Amino acid sequence: MLFRRPLFPRRSRRALATAVVVPLAGALAVAVATPAGAVPTGFTDTVAIGGLTSPTAAAFAPDGRVFVAEKSGLVKVFDSLADPTATVFADLRTPTQDFWDRGLLGLAVDPAFPARPYVYVSYTLDALPGGTAPQWGDACPTPPGATDQGCVVTGRISRLTMGPDGTAVSEKPLVTGWCQQFPSHSVGALAFGPDGALYAGGGDGASFNFADYGQVGNPCADPPSPAGTNLAPPNAEGGALRSQSPRRAAGQPVLLNGTLLRLDPDTGDGLPGNPFAGSSDANARRVIAYGARNQFRFGFRPGTRELWAGDVGWNTWEEINRVANAGDAVAENFGWPCFEGTARQAGYDGANLDRCESLYTAGGQAAPFYAYNHNAKVVAGDPCPTGGSSISGIAFESGSNYPAAYAGALFFADSSRGCIWAMQTANGQPSPSRLVPFVTGANTPVQVLTGPGGDVFYVALGSGELRRVSYPGGTNRPPVASATATPSSGPAPLTVRFDGTGSTDPDAGDTLTYAWDLDADGAYDDSAAPDPTWTYTTAAAVDAGLRVTDSHGATATTTVRVTAGTPAGLDPVPVVDAPAASLTWSVGQTVSFSGRAIDAQDGELPPSALSWRLAIRHCAANGTCHTHTVQDFPGVAAGTFVAPDHEYPSYLQLTLTATDSTGRTGAKTVDLQPKTVALTFTSSPDQALLTVGGTQQRTPFSRTVIAGSTNSISADSPQNLPPLNLKYAFSSWAHGGARTQNIVAPATAATYQAKYRLCWLLQPC
Repeated sequence: MLFRRPLFPRRSRRALATAVVVPLAGALAVAVATPAGAVPTGFTDTVAIGGLTSPTAAAFAPDGRVFVAEKSGLVKVFDSLADPTATVFADLRTPTQDFWDRGLLGLAVDPAFPARPYVYVSYTLDALPGGTAPQWGDACPTPPGATDQGCVVTGRISRLTMGPDGTAVSEKPLVTGWCQQFPSHSVGALAFGPDGALYAGGGDGASFNFADYGQVGNPCADPPSPAGTNLAPPNAEGGALRSQSPRRAAGQPVLLNGTLLRLDPDTGDGLPGNPFAGSSDANARRVIAYGARNQFRFGFRPGTRELWAGDVGWNTWEEINRVANAGDAVAENFGWPCFEGTARQAGYDGANLDRCESLYTAGGQAAPFYAYNHNAKVVAGDPCPTGGSSISGIAFESGSNYPAAYAGALFFADSSRGCIWAMQTANGQPSPSRLVPFVTGANTPVQVLTGPGGDVFYVALGSGELRRVSYPGGTNRPPVASATATPSSGPAPLTVRFDGTGSTDPDAGDTLTYAWDLDADGAYDDSAAPDPTWTYTTAAAVDAGLRVTDSHGATATTTVRVTAGTPAGLDPVPVVDAPAASLTWSVGQTVSFSGRAIDAQDGELPPSALSWRLAIRHCAANGTCHTHTVQDFPGVAAGTFVAPDHEYPSYLQLTLTATDSTGRTGAKTVDLQPKTVALTFTSSPDQALLTVGGTQQRTPFSRTVIAGSTNSISADSPQNLPPLNLKYAFSSWAHGGARTQNIVAPATAATYQAKYRLCWLLQPC
């Protein structure tokens, strides 16, 4: 069924809370809370909601409810920030493809909720264009291969209607589109604007490994050829060029890829006043801005109709783009893939594509309001790593008690760097000259939003949390709760001494009182002592809770895990039998994996207790890395995967997690390095500009890539060559093929030479 009733009735919250006491026959997966990120003096960074599984977005309802989207396709709801227990509001796991960067990614609540009982979602629809879900499941077989031909899917925006019991009873699809060939740059944010319209964003669905103009099968049937026909320069309009589809010739389809949409929240139609409102194309009527690579997150500046969107870059730049008036008749074109940052994107410029060349000639692209380079600090001296970068959150200060310097500030996050910065204002406008670190060391922040009290909240996908940044300031500051349990595990009956005296308060003279929830029923009514003792008579895994309250009434909570029925300190021990850490892989290689786990109490665990996760660790030249989860393999002892394509440096990470009958877990990770090969590029004559991937360089030069990887190459033509600055035109590649083409890296080193001829009167360029 698409929508599932809550596992427990809404009227029985205490019954639901007691479900954290797990009998030995069950299993419990708990997200481990990570330490707070570093914040400026006077601020606190605390867990607002924990225990989530890969959360991607959150939304605060006007009546105090908190909705959270999980990447798998679940929407959860909490009665308030004080409610520790989620109800499943909607289960969209069947139509959602949770694979790589695809999933349930956008969430919004109707501004008139609950009078208008609607919650809006944006998710990767696991269906071919015009097809039905599920097409692939949460995987991509080979063939077609995730980064080879691609498992083509679409995207969907839906309106979910809440029923009398507080859960969704129906789904109304509003928009279906975004033909996506490759496994990233899927759908994105949803938000209501000040005009009551629903706004949406989405990515280009193109390759992140090479300059993609539709040369790999053209499955989205982009002009000028039908689906199944590879496109070629100069008139190709596929791949990343779908982001420029509003500029296509009359009669050709306008796509949603790389656009911002302004929609009627009841119908999904484009609203009157949109830039292309008079078009006969329904998609065109929805578009208010285009030319983005991956508009994953955006937000409105309070008191204005300004829409500010983060656009995830390719090789060099992350952008913040500004739509000055989201309701006017101007369609901003932010230039992707022809531009990245303020400069021409070398990979697409070198291909001499008509759609880009006309933009270079006529101009009209909107430059980013702010852009930062992947290899540069956002703020000099900040502790955030450089290299990999993914802008992943946009929000504005509104109604907080933060210091005056933050009034009206723009907050933006980078999930790869694990940081959030504040762009403070100057003359009433966010100013790139006034950037300060706000949260550093965050665990994969994928959304920033404002919530109760005007505080900034962020969704930490990596730690499974919604976190809150508050400013107690000169007023009372909340305490910090800390609890220990001795022993924390052992045979039942188990007598445990708890100790909360490690809790602290930052304000001198404040005293603390204690309240314990030792039976994990959600009520802190079991003891008021700082160090109580409790006996667990039956086998169970219990998250015992402590709430501390200072003398001014501020509180903080924490939990400590106690496991009765298991020998103390013994987690299951997983063993990865294959592959060995010494294995090196090429793109497209089938890799077998197998493993097992031994538990002190349960013995050898069954396959149902094992779960595998394949991830890519994408690294920068300076050695910093970030993680892309590729696929999960739950409940199996063995299987296979096909090594995906990715730019170098990167490697695969395979993790086996075992869960015993009490919920205790153990994990084993194997890092698998790729086989690499050096590709050397030369020209005749020397010093020609060639473009490999998205980067241009003068010959001779070499690139290290993964064996079997697909790489786009272009010989720029015509061009002036040093030292005499004479003009030359491309004549051929020594290995053959078109001036712009894809090559597959061989198993051994190879050289590619571009040949040029001198342009002169009898043989002009």
